Amino acid sequence: MDSGETKAWGKGALVALLAVALLAGALVWRLAGSDSGSSLSGPVVADAPETLDDLLRLAEASPDDPVAWQRLGLAYFNQNMFPEAAEAYQRAAEIEPDSALLWSALGEARVMASDSDPMPAPALDAFRRAVAIDPGDHRARYFLAVAKDLTGDHQGAIGDWLALLADTPPGAPWETDLVRTISQVGQREGIDLGTRVEQALATRGILPVDVVSGVPGPTQEQLAAAAAIPPSQQEDMAEGMVARLAARLEGDPANVDGWIMLMRSYRTLGRDADAARALERALAANPGSADRLRAAASSFGM
Repeated sequence: MDSGETKAWGKGALVALLAVALLAGALVWRLAGSDSGSSLSGPVVADAPETLDDLLRLAEASPDDPVAWQRLGLAYFNQNMFPEAAEAYQRAAEIEPDSALLWSALGEARVMASDSDPMPAPALDAFRRAVAIDPGDHRARYFLAVAKDLTGDHQGAIGDWLALLADTPPGAPWETDLVRTISQVGQREGIDLGTRVEQALATRGILPVDVVSGVPGPTQEQLAAAAAIPPSQQEDMAEGMVARLAARLEGDPANVDGWIMLMRSYRTLGRDADAARALERALAANPGSADRLRAAASSFGM
C-alpha cells in the first residue's frame, strides 16, 4: 500500500472498533475481574448532564483527580475533539500511571488526533505502556496489531487479532467488529484464513467457564466447535490462553477471580505443580481473600 492507502485504511477500517472501544475497555475490566485497588474501575459512562465546560471546570478544580480528567477525555472523544481528548487522558495517565485503561485510551485518542500518521509514535508508546501494565488489555492489543499491519506484517497482525479474539468473552460488544477486521484484512492481503477464525472462537470453550466472576460461558455451538478441533491443537490453544492469563496476573496480582481461573485451568491441563504455585502467589498477593482462594482450590481437588 502507498501512504495514501495506508492513511485511508488507518482511519477507515479502524472506525469499526473505535466506535465501541471505550465501552469495550469498561467491559474488559469488569469481565476480567480486575480490582487492583485503583480508583479507576473503568471509564465513566457519558450519561451525566454536565457540559464540556462543566467537566473542564471540575477537572481544573480537582487537578489531582484522574477520574475527573478521564471523564473530560471521554466527553471530548465522544464529541470528536480528539486532540483535547488526548490532552485530558494524558493528564489522567500522569496522575494514575499504573492504569492500563488510561494508557490505552490515551493511545486511541492520539491515533484519532493524528492527521498525517495512522499510528503516531506517541500513540504506539501509550499502547506499549498499557500492555506492560496489563498484557491482556484488549484495546492496546488491538492497536498494536494494527501497527504490525501498517508496517506490512499482515500475518503477524492477523495472528495477534486471532489471539485477541480467543481471549474475547463471548458476546462482547467488540467481538463482531473484531471478526470483521480480521476477515477484511485477510481478504485485502490475499491471506487464506481457512478455519482460523472459527478455531479462535472455539478455544473459548476449551478452558472451564469462570462462573466466579460472571464471565459468560461458551455456547453449545462453541463447545461443539472446540470438540471438533484436533486434540493436539486444543492443547496448544489452551496452553496459549493460560500463558496469557498468567502474564496478565503478573501485572494485576489483586485479581482474585483471575487466580481462581488460572488454578482451575492448570488443573484442567494436568499441571498440578503450577496450580499449587498459583495458589501460593494468589495467597501472598491477596491475604484478605485467603478463605475464598483456599475454598476454590479445594473444589478443584487441590
